[in-house]
Amino acid sequence: MNRLIKKIVEKIPRDYFSSQELINLFPDNSNLRHSLIKRALADGDMIRIKRGLYYLPERFQKNGIDPYFFCQKIYGPSYISLETALSWHSWIPEAVFTITSVSLKKSKTLNTPIGVYSYSRVPQNTFFSLIEKVTDKNGNSFFMAHPLKALIDYLYINKKKWCGVMDLTNDLRIDRQELEKVPLKIYKELEKNYSNSKVKNFIYTLKKELFK
Repeated sequence: MNRLIKKIVEKIPRDYFSSQELINLFPDNSNLRHSLIKRALADGDMIRIKRGLYYLPERFQKNGIDPYFFCQKIYGPSYISLETALSWHSWIPEAVFTITSVSLKKSKTLNTPIGVYSYSRVPQNTFFSLIEKVTDKNGNSFFMAHPLKALIDYLYINKKKWCGVMDLTNDLRIDRQELEKVPLKIYKELEKNYSNSKVKNFIYTLKKELFK
C-alpha cells in the first residue's frame, strides 16, 4: 500500500479528505508528498473529486461515500432541489441519476467520479428558506429543499406553464394528496420568497385550488 494511503487510512477517520489534510500528513517534505499523491492518483488508490478534494476507492473505504453530501462541497452555496429532491421526498416515481441542485452562483453541470452534478440559479429573496439539513448514516450533513420548494424551483427552471394540480399529475405524476399534506403557511412562505410573476401566480393558483 502506498505510504500516503496507509497514513490516510490510519489518521483520517473519513473516506474523503482535503489537500490541507494531506499537507498535515507530510508537513516537512512537500516533494515526497507530491510524489506520493501523484502515484496514488495514477494507481487509483485515491480519486480526485475536484481540485483540493479527494476520496478513497471502495477497497479502502470505512463507511462509504454518499454523493449527496458532496453537492455543497463541489459547488456552493447550494442545496439539493428540483428532480433529485422531488424523488428523495417520493413526490415523483422516477429514479434520478443526475444530482440536481440550486446555487447562488451561475448555472453549471459538473461531471465527477462520484456522479453528475447539475446546478441551476433560481432568484429568490431568502436562499435557504424551507431547506432541511439532512444527516446521513455517517454523520455527514447536506441541505435538501422542502418538496414544494423543489417543485417551484423546477417550475422556474423548466419554464412550465402549469395551470393547476391536474397539470402536475399529468406532467410529473405528483399525487394531489402530497400537495394537500403541505400546510398553507408553506405555500404563503414560498409565495413571498419568489419574485417571478409566473411562479407567484402558480403558487396562488395552487392555494386557491387546494384550500377552498
